[in-house]
Amino acid sequence: MDILVCENVTGPAMEDLRRRFEVEFVPELWRDPKALATRVGTARALIVRNQTQVTAELIASASKLEIIGRAGAGLDNVDTEAARRAGVVVTYAPNENSVSVAELTIGLMLALARNIPAADRDTRGGGWNRQAFMGNELYGKILGVVGLGRIGRLVAQRAIAFGMRVIAHDDYVDATSDDFRRLHVQLVPLDDLLHRSDVVTCHVPLNDETRGLFNAERFGRMKPTAWFINTSRGEVVDEEALIESLQRGRIGGAALDVRRIEPPRTSRLNELDNVILTPHIAAFTHEAQHRVVAAVCADVAAVLSGEAAANALGPAVPRRNSPS
Repeated sequence: MDILVCENVTGPAMEDLRRRFEVEFVPELWRDPKALATRVGTARALIVRNQTQVTAELIASASKLEIIGRAGAGLDNVDTEAARRAGVVVTYAPNENSVSVAELTIGLMLALARNIPAADRDTRGGGWNRQAFMGNELYGKILGVVGLGRIGRLVAQRAIAFGMRVIAHDDYVDATSDDFRRLHVQLVPLDDLLHRSDVVTCHVPLNDETRGLFNAERFGRMKPTAWFINTSRGEVVDEEALIESLQRGRIGGAALDVRRIEPPRTSRLNELDNVILTPHIAAFTHEAQHRVVAAVCADVAAVLSGEAAANALGPAVPRRNSPS
């Protein structure tokens, strides 16, 4: 077998792979790690989304594996260090879904500001309660962007177009670069950002530094009227601390597209009127998914054909099965 696809990765680029290579498409295989470990043993390539846990053990069981293709921007479900040690290429789509994620972030911000979900539900139920849904403008408000990578920058640009003032926190941004200067964004310490912002939006990768970044202490530093938005990774938020902060009025509201456990178990978040919940759809637009799948499939095809991957994290050609 050339390629094992163990999640629902589809589209024209995948159909092209099917014409060129032997592809085994088992979109629910990620749910059975033992079966996955058995079937990946003969694969030269593994294509996943975010559900499959590509562990060191799984990589070790795949003796013919040359490339892991992650159809998405994050790599927290892939043991990239184990792949590097094994000489397996890891490719992903770091930029292809950025616009879609940024646009959903702005949409969630507007939904919080104008009470759109609650107003929709009430009106569908026969209500016409205009006074109950008095909202707020984004114009003139302060947006705090935590994580000023590609998505954070796109959010900042769109917020500025709404007339918002944007401040940001990112320890890895070069404040002297021309790209940063063109943003017209002020870099500030995280505590300062939390204290000043009317909206805080999170766009950080998941790692040891960011896991649990937003905890009770950090929510306690925010304005009681502020809104919190997370379209990055659920694990960066202490959900119990967020729930308590919302219930006690320490912050004004929240919108979450990602959760610590997905799909989430029953949560008190479901009962709160000042919360908007979506099922990890930020990158799920037709345009973004077309670009993501096309980029990953192109890299998989390249590596299986003896060429280098364009979007590899680390080595772009495999070492495990290369001639000695």
